[in-house]
Order: sequence, then C-alpha cells, then structure tokens
Amino acid sequence: MALPDRTQQVIQTYAAFIHGVATACAQPQLLPQLQPMLAQAEQQGWNKLVAALRLIIAGRRDSGIYAELDDDERIIVEAILRGIQNPATLPDPNQAADPNAAAPGLAAMIQASSGGDAAALSALANMAEQMVKAGGDMAKLGGGLRRLVNGERDVNLLTRGMSSKGRDLMEKLVAELSKS
Repeated sequence: MALPDRTQQVIQTYAAFIHGVATACAQPQLLPQLQPMLAQAEQQGWNKLVAALRLIIAGRRDSGIYAELDDDERIIVEAILRGIQNPATLPDPNQAADPNAAAPGLAAMIQASSGGDAAALSALANMAEQMVKAGGDMAKLGGGLRRLVNGERDVNLLTRGMSSKGRDLMEKLVAELSKS
C-alpha cells in the first residue's frame, strides 16, 4: 500500500530518527545510543513525541500512544510502529528528503489557513516554528509562511537571503499557490 505524498515526505524527512528508534526497540543494546536523539528532540519542543516514544520503548504498541500528538508526530510514531513490526518498511536513513515534494502540501495548508481554517493555521504555525529552529533556508521559509498566508506572492521579497535551492523551493510554492 502506497503512503500519501505528505506522509511519505514526513517519513523521509525524519528517516534517521524513525530508523534509530525502531532499531533500538528491536535491539535493546542500542538504547543508550538513542538517548541523545531523544534528548535533542525534547530540546526542540517535541516533548509529547518523546513521551510517546518512551512508551513504545517500554513495550507499549496501542494507538492510544499517539492520541495527543500532532499530524507529523503521529506519522513518525506510526512509521516506527510499522518498522518494529516489519523492518522492511523502515525508510532509508541515508536518502535525503525531496524538499520540492513539500510544495503542494504546504500550499494547501497555506490556502486553508488563509481561508480561516484554525487547525491548518495551528499546524502551519508549528511547522514554521520547527523550520525556524532548523536554520538556513528553512528558517527563512518558515519566517515567510505568515506573509504567504496573508497573500504575499513576490518571490524576490520572500526569498531575500536564500540560496538558489531555497529560492527554487519558494518559487515552486508560490507557483502552487497561484494555481488556485
């Protein structure tokens, strides 16, 4: 069964993390190596996700684990659970995610936010916060999401200080927004 594009994008973005947690659950001797990753995730504000992962590490496998998580965190937990059950489903931690594949999904969230969808706006705000923490072009893109929600479409203004890759992603995003 093929996963939706957005789900696949989240899984590939966090492939190393997903792979690390699932592998450590299957091989408990690796748990000490997992602790720094969990601590870093907590420092980045993913406290609910780390709490859920600690439950998984302790052996819990029911769907109640991710009841309090946002969409991205739920996708990560579900990928870990699938990977524990069948390691062949784990993403390749060495394959980089394609940031350009994110443009359609991100554009849909921006449009929904612009239309007053509170859940989309909240999810977009959380995403922007994570992007800003990532630094570089992602921080600039995250910082520009509010302007995109408010209707800004001037690529030159939105890409000030970005590399060519960042500019390319923003151009694709603006093009997606222009389609509707």
